[in-house]
Amino acid sequence: MIRAVILDVGETITRDDRYWATWADWLTIPRHTLSALVGAVVARGDDNSEALRLIRPGIDIQAEYAAREAAGRGERLDESDLYDDVRPALCALQDQDVRVVIAGNQTARAGELLRGLDLPADYITTSAELDAAKPSTDFFHRVLAASGTDPHTSLYVGDHPANDIGPAQAAGLRAAHLRRGPWGHLWADTVEAASADYRIDSLLDLVGIVSA
Repeated sequence: MIRAVILDVGETITRDDRYWATWADWLTIPRHTLSALVGAVVARGDDNSEALRLIRPGIDIQAEYAAREAAGRGERLDESDLYDDVRPALCALQDQDVRVVIAGNQTARAGELLRGLDLPADYITTSAELDAAKPSTDFFHRVLAASGTDPHTSLYVGDHPANDIGPAQAAGLRAAHLRRGPWGHLWADTVEAASADYRIDSLLDLVGIVSA
């Protein structure tokens, strides 16, 4: 029985459109250029931050985050960044007494912004706050410890097969691959995605899974 659902953030809970658009504006390049480069690094299996390094070799991404915040051009999240199925699905899960946790590879600032959206979630955290990032199994162990959830009754949901599926299962959780966003679609037919316990196209599909 699934007692807790833990969800990734980027392209699971939130669209990444604004994230990459603001980086393009900060680096003074066309948004289409950065979008295309993100697609290219995704296709070759690299971390998406490599797209920024293609634009500016040697970039110190953490320093740039700080500079953006200081200039009033830091990270932003609001209701328009959420996928349409997020609130209905999370509310429905809580109505079934399922613990809802949101945890992904994001900054501490992103964690603050997510908590500010008053989402129907019992606990929200990020890799920066946990001091561990996917695909390390330490990330999942720390999420479980911080949120008070049991791996054997928990399901992790994400769009990135290599970051979300195998590592979650290695940490003792079940995993659901969400076919959404660049990673979710491009790698939907990979071995990693196929190894997921569940394969879904919408967060609303989770309601049927936890009630089965």
